[in-house]
Amino acid sequence: MKLAWFCRSNKKILLSISLVFILKMVNAQSAMEIHQKAILVDTHNDVLSNVVITGTDVGKRQSTGNFDLERAKEGGLDAQVFSIWCGEDYGNGRAFKFANREIDSLYALIARYPNKITLVRNAAELEKAVKQKKLAAMIGVEGGHMIEDRLDYIDSLAKRGMAYLTLTWNNSTSWASSARDETHRRSSLKNIGLTDFGRQVVHHLNDLGVMIDLSHPGVQTFYDVLAITNKPVIASHSCSYTLNPAPRNLNDEQLKALGKNGGVVFVNFYSGFVDSSYNKKVAVFLHQHKAELDSLTKVYHDGDLANIRLNAIYKEETDKIRPPLSMLIHEIDYIAKLIGVDHVGIGSDFDGAESFPFGMNDVTDYPKITAELLKIGYTEKDIDKILGGNFIRVYRANTGK
Repeated sequence: MKLAWFCRSNKKILLSISLVFILKMVNAQSAMEIHQKAILVDTHNDVLSNVVITGTDVGKRQSTGNFDLERAKEGGLDAQVFSIWCGEDYGNGRAFKFANREIDSLYALIARYPNKITLVRNAAELEKAVKQKKLAAMIGVEGGHMIEDRLDYIDSLAKRGMAYLTLTWNNSTSWASSARDETHRRSSLKNIGLTDFGRQVVHHLNDLGVMIDLSHPGVQTFYDVLAITNKPVIASHSCSYTLNPAPRNLNDEQLKALGKNGGVVFVNFYSGFVDSSYNKKVAVFLHQHKAELDSLTKVYHDGDLANIRLNAIYKEETDKIRPPLSMLIHEIDYIAKLIGVDHVGIGSDFDGAESFPFGMNDVTDYPKITAELLKIGYTEKDIDKILGGNFIRVYRANTGK
C-alpha cells in the first residue's frame, strides 16, 4: 500500500517537473521566434573607436570586445548605428579629421564584407538590407565638437552617411552646453543651452534629415532643442535619472517632453547608468588595481580601453559588482510605462564601457531582453516596437524615406 502511494506521489512530482520543463522550453522557443522575426536596431556601439586604435577586424569572430559581424548575426542584430567618437582633447583641426578616419574604417569593413554588411541612409534602405540578410550599418557622430563650428562639416558628414549627431559629448561646444558641464561647472560656462549658432545647427540638421541626439547635452540644451526642432529627436544611449541620478540620465520631465515630441530614448546598458550603487563598487576595484590600470593606459594610450582590458583580466572580481539583468529590464519597463512603449528602444553602448549587467556580455545576448520582456507581460507587438520599430519610425520621420 505504502509502495503504491509512494509511486503515485513520485509520478505526480515527476509529471509536474516535466510540465514545468516543457513550458520553459516552449516559452524559450517562443521568445527566440519573436526575437528573430523582429527587426533589432541598436543605436549606439563604440567598436569603431577601438578598431582605429587596435586594427581589429570585426568582420571575423573575436574573443574580446562586445561586437563582431559573426556574433551580431547570432544575436539577431539587424541594424547597428556605429558611434563616431573622439575625446575633447581633439580640438579644431583634429576632431573632424579623426571622425572621417573612423568613418573610413567602417567603409573598409563594408568593402571587405559586402555580403554581410551595407551602409544605409534611410529607413527604406534599412528594411531592404534586412531582407537581404545584411547588417544595416549607420553612422552616429557622438559629439558636436567634431563639426568644428562649421555647417559645411555637417554637410560633409551627412554626405558620408551621418544618421544622427549627438550635439555634445561630455564636453560642451561653443554653441551647446553638455550634461556634465551644466552639472559640474555651470558657473564657468560662457553659454548655457544653445547659442544662435547652435540653433542654426538644429535647423540645418532638420533640413538635412539628420536625427538630433540628446543623450549627452545638458538639460537647458535639451529643452532649447525641443523648442525649435521640427522633427522627432532621439536619446541614443541614456537611462532614467529617477532610477539612477547620473547627470547623463534623463529625468521624468525630460522623458515626457521627449515622448511628446514623438522621439525615442534608447536604453543604455552601461552598469554605471543602470545601477546607482555601481560607481562606489567600481571605485574600490580601480583603487585596488591602480598601478596595473596606469600601465595599461600607457600601452593602449586610451583610458577607456585600458579600463575595459583591466575588467577582462579580473573578470571574476568585476562580475561580482555587475548589476543583475533585471535592473536593465526595469529601465526599459519604467520608461515604457512613463511615456509609452512607442518611445523606448535599445542603445547598448557596447564596446564603449567596461561593464554591463550580468548576462549581457556581448551582442549574442540580445535575445535575453526579448525573453525577459515577455515574462513581465510585454506583447509581441510591444517588443517589435522596442527592438527596432520605434527607431525605424523616427528615422523615417527625419529622412522622409
